[in-house]
Amino acid sequence: MNIKFCGAAREVTGSCHLLTLDDGYKILLDCGLYQGGDDDGRAGDDHPLTNFNEKWQFDPQEIDCLILSHAHIDHSGRIPKLVRDGFRGKIYATNATRDLCAIMLLDSARIQEGDAERQNRHKRNDEPEEEPLYQVEDVQAAMRLFVGYNYEQWFHVHPDVKVLFRDAGHILGSATVTLVINRGGEKIRFGFTGDIGRPDRPILDDPSLMPEVDYLICESTYGDRDHESAPEEVEKFIEVIKHTCLEKKGKVIIPAFSIGRTQEIVYMLDKLEHSGQLPHVPVYVDSPLAVNATEVFLKHPECFDRELHKYMMVDENPFGFNNLYYIRRTEGSKALNTMKKPCIIISASGMMNAGRVKHHLFNNIENQRNTFLIVGYCAPNTPGGKLRNGAKSLYVMGQNKQVLADIVIMDSFSAHGDRREMLDMIQNQKKSVKKIWLVHGTYDRQEAWRSYLQEHGFGEIGIPSLGDVEEL
Repeated sequence: MNIKFCGAAREVTGSCHLLTLDDGYKILLDCGLYQGGDDDGRAGDDHPLTNFNEKWQFDPQEIDCLILSHAHIDHSGRIPKLVRDGFRGKIYATNATRDLCAIMLLDSARIQEGDAERQNRHKRNDEPEEEPLYQVEDVQAAMRLFVGYNYEQWFHVHPDVKVLFRDAGHILGSATVTLVINRGGEKIRFGFTGDIGRPDRPILDDPSLMPEVDYLICESTYGDRDHESAPEEVEKFIEVIKHTCLEKKGKVIIPAFSIGRTQEIVYMLDKLEHSGQLPHVPVYVDSPLAVNATEVFLKHPECFDRELHKYMMVDENPFGFNNLYYIRRTEGSKALNTMKKPCIIISASGMMNAGRVKHHLFNNIENQRNTFLIVGYCAPNTPGGKLRNGAKSLYVMGQNKQVLADIVIMDSFSAHGDRREMLDMIQNQKKSVKKIWLVHGTYDRQEAWRSYLQEHGFGEIGIPSLGDVEEL
């Protein structure tokens, strides 16, 4: 039995790990897109990530089943291509993850089709036609393979393998994955954290501890730092809005992923408006996917925490208030760019490398009255990553733009646990785990996270490279 690391190895995106049993049965853990590079995984001819999204570390036809930790595209986004390339097994996920994937993968397919169409319009006659990574019909075929389960419900994917999903507290439906493998009478317990969420965050229940395991694949996104506390977060958030919208008469533009981050920000604004603390400025959610995702959220109250259930007793819609507007149509999005009055705009994507927020970046970054509020991780080569690192100018849609707007960073909004929160999540594994592999993080943060874990009593910890195989 072995594990092969097929993605998110010394990288933050592209989660994909292949577990092969002694009888040859192949279980894939996640199947995500690589995101955040200069050209979506095409990093140079000799780079291991070159064309990552187009090629596999395995034969898709040989995969027997897929177990999906959650719906974020860097964990689920290559599923339609997996099906297009021959996978016919079942896809196991929580019920909420399945429902989110139904909208997220369709959105991703439309992006793939649109990108291919644009490239073909501008190609030279001697260049081959660009093919989308996958199309809408591939998503439809993939969704027919999904099988949904609740948290805390053991199920079999193989006569000798049973699986448990527990709430990871990261996004709606996110789960840790525990496998108990019967190997000739011996039981091997294998764990995959997926993305570890955070305790005491709005909307979702806190992360639940996994059962004790022998081997563990663990994320490491924020393995080198601690987040700021929630009370400071709310005060800083209000301060940014007042300074920008009331004092400077500008726009607060929040690049936010459509799933999770957007709903959390809207919920916070809803509570501020309900308590009379929110300045009287319009708030726009400029993302069709976020609109659809918010509807999915309301269908899954089983994932909500006690605080939200209590709040819904006085406000039945925690994602809507009088001065909040959801923008679906392109015309409405374009109108925001020419609007002069103060407002708050929440728009995807979170790294500012795709989606409508690129247009808001193009039209607003050179205005000193505006503020870009960055509320989560951005890969270094994305516009968001460059702004986080203090860029004074950047190329946006083919033009060099001066960074004159204020740039404010609030990592407390992150849906990823910091090093203390991740340590709390896996603390119960200290006595049982024989080896931990760190994935889903940049190498420098993984090294810091490994040192932190070893300082707290953990033993053997590996940081695999792409394509590495480890025997169990």
